[in-house]
Amino acid sequence: MVKIKSARNLGVTFSKRRAGLFKKACELCTLCGAEIAIVIFSPDGKVFSFGHPSVDTLVERFLGRNLPPPNNDVHNQQIVNLREVRIRELNTKLMNLEGVLQMEKNRGESLREFRKESPMEELNLFQLQHLKKALEILKQMVEKEAQMVNNNAFPFQTLGSAWTPPNCAS
Repeated sequence: MVKIKSARNLGVTFSKRRAGLFKKACELCTLCGAEIAIVIFSPDGKVFSFGHPSVDTLVERFLGRNLPPPNNDVHNQQIVNLREVRIRELNTKLMNLEGVLQMEKNRGESLREFRKESPMEELNLFQLQHLKKALEILKQMVEKEAQMVNNNAFPFQTLGSAWTPPNCAS
């Protein structure tokens, strides 16, 4: 490996690597319940940190200063444990949703490429039927997500009725 000479390229690479490092640290905290503190300095001398539960708490514990008194209250410990479990669950759900989002972005890009390569007029019957089925599945997924997000707060019953609110005549 050779040090990057261009200051601009060095800054860009640092930012990308920093984001990746912090993301991996967050995943490690989520999946394993680890407590992590990361402190890094940019080439410009700026300080960046990541910590779970917090950088200050972990550094103080590492240095042996200001250790929090032991908490023997079982009820408070249960609340803290439940909160940590919930945070881990939410972080896992967030990572899963980020994966789904990336998959959908990739699918959208491939559909755009498909549209560029094959205009609708040039598709044969089999390709049109396949496209119709894919669009129906996509419509069902969108309707399901819309219902999950707003759970009856969504003013329209289905995507097909998006032009007419449910209380209006058809």
